[in-house]
Amino acid sequence: MTEFTNREPILAQDIPVRSKASNYPEEIKIMLASKLQGREKRALGDFFGLNNFGVNLTRLAPNAVSALCHSHSKQDEFIYILSGRPTLQLQESRIQLSPGMCAGFKAASGVAHCLLNETNDEVIYLEVGDRTENDEATYLNDDLKARTYEGLWVFSHKDDTPY
Repeated sequence: MTEFTNREPILAQDIPVRSKASNYPEEIKIMLASKLQGREKRALGDFFGLNNFGVNLTRLAPNAVSALCHSHSKQDEFIYILSGRPTLQLQESRIQLSPGMCAGFKAASGVAHCLLNETNDEVIYLEVGDRTENDEATYLNDDLKARTYEGLWVFSHKDDTPY
């Protein structure tokens, strides 16, 4: 996160794309490389020095994914679709979304979710999440779990062995 600065309003698209493609361990990044290459995040909240919640303007190219299918123990998440028609995966269910639609994912619900762009058009959406410390993310289909520690994600296998 950046330190607070008194920034003037700006077009969201003028905020630089986040340089780090993801926080996933290297083994996972290699596995997801082609799908993560198509994801761009502009960390709007970080740009303005926000600490309590994050806001990202995210673009998914065709065939890209938002993340591995996951759920959070303490973090609420919210998405709002600006353009495109992504597929929302909720556990084993799939729901086609369109511009203007939104969805929220309550912490500790255990409902894993992610967005898939299975179309030939880009998808652009806002994602908002709080930054509750000691959050844990559980990944539905992958041998992966994550915990926040001092503001950073620490990853391990589901049996707690480190990556």
